[in-house]
Amino acid sequence: MKITKVYFILVFLAVLIGCTKHKTASKNKPVARVLDHFLYQSDLSGVIPKGLSSADSSSMAKDFVEKWIRNRLMLNKAEMNLTDQEKNVEQQIENYRSSLLIYAYEESYLRQNLDTVVSDKELNNYYNENKANFILGNSLMKGLFVKLPSSSPQLYKVRQWIRSDNQDNMKELEGYCFKYASVYDDFNNEWVSLDDVLGMMPGDPPQQESTVVNRRFLEAGDNTHVYFLGAREVLPSGTVAPLQIVKKDIHSIILNKRKIKLINELESSIYSDAQNRDHFNIYQ
Repeated sequence: MKITKVYFILVFLAVLIGCTKHKTASKNKPVARVLDHFLYQSDLSGVIPKGLSSADSSSMAKDFVEKWIRNRLMLNKAEMNLTDQEKNVEQQIENYRSSLLIYAYEESYLRQNLDTVVSDKELNNYYNENKANFILGNSLMKGLFVKLPSSSPQLYKVRQWIRSDNQDNMKELEGYCFKYASVYDDFNNEWVSLDDVLGMMPGDPPQQESTVVNRRFLEAGDNTHVYFLGAREVLPSGTVAPLQIVKKDIHSIILNKRKIKLINELESSIYSDAQNRDHFNIYQ
């Protein structure tokens, strides 16, 4: 009875080992060759995500094999045609590795030590001290833009309302536009590009821009619509951009200056510490 049990166990182990060898052989089965280089089934196992359908897995595997072949052929051609000096990339690889490690350490250091809070006072101070760096390339405006069908009633009132600063008139205009306007844009509280607004109107933009800058009002028309533009404020191109427009840029500039300062201080600290510990020498 004991002999039978031992025999059964030996047979079971033999079958198990055989299955394992079969699986290993299956994984090591080559799926592609380029000269003396082989791509094996096991190389694909880490490339194909789990949970894909059979068709998707097959398609992804086919693409990977094709790219592997092309890459290998290009590499072979490069090795055949480049000089030994050109093929010596060890130093480049080491430099790249060093740069990556230093960059990763600097990023980690900045995450732990960089003060990202920028006060309004700092923003204002930088803006006032560097206004020459924030000159507008395009004219900006605050105001209203209205597009109405030509058949809209009492258009003369729209001309009056859009030129008025009276809040009651603004409410009248808003109610009227809600009923008749194809487009009603109120940007009284934000700066927008005058070019963008004029681009929605028929006419000659350069001449219209001059009109808006000087008169703060513009009316134009085509076969179907009448267009009104009322400007509360205008900043012509060539003037200093308002803080509201460049606030994010200044915030980024200040943070970048802090980053540079922190990294320079870190390098100096590491250098001084190493010098005090006699960790490096400069030979004449």
